[in-house]
Amino acid sequence: MNRLAGLAFALLFISCATTKKINTERARFTFLDDFVLDSDLKFEDTKVGGLSGIDFSNGKYYIICDQPSNPRFYIADIRVNGFSIDTVAIEKVVKMKKSPGLKDHYLDPESIRFQPEENSVIISSEGRIAEGKDPGIFRFSTDGEFIEGYTIPDYFLASGEQKPRDNGVFEGMAKSTDSQGYWIATELPLEQDGPKPKLFSTTSPVRFTLFNSEENKAVKQFAYKLDGITKIPFLYFAVNGVTEILEYEKEKFLVLERSFSAGHGTNSNTVKIFTADAQNATNTMDINRLRKSDYRFADKELVFNFKSVKKKLSEEIIDNIEGMCFGPILPNGNRSLVLISDNNFNSFGKQLSQIILLEIEHLN
Repeated sequence: MNRLAGLAFALLFISCATTKKINTERARFTFLDDFVLDSDLKFEDTKVGGLSGIDFSNGKYYIICDQPSNPRFYIADIRVNGFSIDTVAIEKVVKMKKSPGLKDHYLDPESIRFQPEENSVIISSEGRIAEGKDPGIFRFSTDGEFIEGYTIPDYFLASGEQKPRDNGVFEGMAKSTDSQGYWIATELPLEQDGPKPKLFSTTSPVRFTLFNSEENKAVKQFAYKLDGITKIPFLYFAVNGVTEILEYEKEKFLVLERSFSAGHGTNSNTVKIFTADAQNATNTMDINRLRKSDYRFADKELVFNFKSVKKKLSEEIIDNIEGMCFGPILPNGNRSLVLISDNNFNSFGKQLSQIILLEIEHLN
């Protein structure tokens, strides 16, 4: 097969593996503004970066940093003036303190949700599967004191037969619309559930699990099928996974998928927002191995592709967008969506700590 034919063959596989058609009847998003933090920004004795999750409550933003050597979150004021971001000010850094309750855990925070009624935050952690350290869901005070952890199903444990993938476990988190618990999404499939996404179409399911806050345990679950890799990697590494979720109606979600293909420089990321409707999905809580099992996925539709607004971004870079939350109501009464990118402390070349503001005109 000659080079040109080989490329055409690969592109055919990619077109089958990824969702391209945007459903504007389901939701309509408009880009409003973005704000890029200085790559050398420091606050107190910390460097501001690795921002992988964001939440908004009572006029303040809670932003998690995924640096395991110094796990922390920031409280910030992101001032939206009309339809644009006016200023971003870091007001406080909260370091998560070591505790006997965390002794068997490697705290690698990925998502954060604020609990105003408890004045605390819920943190999802990927753990360190390669070192036998479990992922986890934890509650901390806004002063960084450990309060409690959630009980997770055995198939998520590092020692479990399902073999969760290192750096691919608890990534996205959404507060349930009835405020009774939290949905947690894995970034990648468990090894025995299915393969990681490829250039060609694969059945790559990730699990969305509902944890009840009263008992701190899992009560329901469904499977969501990942899209394939978007670009041919010029180097070895490529991945696509769920980085954040939001529940906007009962069992209806916004899902952020981030695809990365090494070797494309600042064009390595493809980021899309999907809706997922789990009302008719199978409850997969008791299915230990999804591979070759009979179950129904959540219905999924593409509603936004950041590629469509790349030229409008201040640096024209679609970066490693990992965090997402509903923001303030806009002057016209529409809801806003705020997203944030993780710059990995620029360890993989030029990356940004970028805050993006979108307008949601309708969502059903």
